[in-house]
Amino acid sequence: MLRLGILGLGEGRSTMSAALQSPKWELKMVCDRNIDLCKQRAKEFDFHQYTTEYQDMLNNAEIDAIAIYTPDHLHAGHVKEALQAGKHVVCTKPFIDDLSKAQELIELSESTGKKVFIGQSSRFFEPMKRQRKDYEAGLIGELITIEAYYHADHRWFLDKPWSLQQAFKWLYGGLSHPTDFIRWYMPDIEEVMGYGMLSANGAKGGLKNADTMHFIFKAKDGRIARVSGAYTGPVQPVTRDSEMSCILRGTEGCSQGDYMDLRYAITTNTGEEQIITWEHKLKHYFRFEGKSHHAGEYQNYLEYFADCLESGQTAYPNVKEGVGTIALLQAMDRSLQTGAPVKVDDILSEYNLTREALKA
Repeated sequence: MLRLGILGLGEGRSTMSAALQSPKWELKMVCDRNIDLCKQRAKEFDFHQYTTEYQDMLNNAEIDAIAIYTPDHLHAGHVKEALQAGKHVVCTKPFIDDLSKAQELIELSESTGKKVFIGQSSRFFEPMKRQRKDYEAGLIGELITIEAYYHADHRWFLDKPWSLQQAFKWLYGGLSHPTDFIRWYMPDIEEVMGYGMLSANGAKGGLKNADTMHFIFKAKDGRIARVSGAYTGPVQPVTRDSEMSCILRGTEGCSQGDYMDLRYAITTNTGEEQIITWEHKLKHYFRFEGKSHHAGEYQNYLEYFADCLESGQTAYPNVKEGVGTIALLQAMDRSLQTGAPVKVDDILSEYNLTREALKA
């Protein structure tokens, strides 16, 4: 079993559940600056090896990997310290918010031999796992285009004071999920164009940045894709729609993975139509109140990372792919600000990065 430490016990709550229930990980220690939250998690999980000092986990020789769930602007520093301490790293999305630190982290991972895995959790939900498997098996032929979205009534988020700060953007906090689907299937996005607006609900709630966005992507080979996000208004009933979805349209078929609904539909290259659901796995994925935490997908990706470490394979998204996704998100952000198309290579060049250097 690999031995895990967890930094940040808000979102890290799901990872605590995942590690404690996984046959491939042993949870050794957790950390949060908020001692009351440490005590709350200790009581909730009957796990009492906690600290308020990150250095305690870095110094612990019994920890093989550290999972990081701190605010975005702290990720780069926390990842760097973990690698320097000889730990593998799981870092929640979005990976880092400052691309000037990207090259240092890439080089540090390579020089230490320690792996960085980006916890892009949406890839590890049952419908998306099945969709990827069928795609790789050729059931929809060659990919023509992708449509992905994340539409959710997250007005409850406005009760969190940090969500009303100028630094908070749904582009990174929410739209990074469907954007990752685009990069998963079309990694060479060349240019992006988007528009965004702050809705009446968002403005009334005190948001500072766009909560409603639509983007078009163009890949280097000429294929196109689109992504949309809307976060402060009602959504369709689940019998009609899904909060988050990924649609692949191929030369011989089409598939759609519906994230929160554990539902998948495909028209294969034989013309057969299928709709598959996984209601029997609801307790695996949703272990807490409502659907606010998705511990099952965290367990899925932790176990995938463990398998890759054991076999010597690369776990994706890795550090380079994580940096590439941030570059795309920053290009999207700039397009919102300028109202013009933005080339991803222009963003990369500002930080002395290249598309070729980021290829795995």
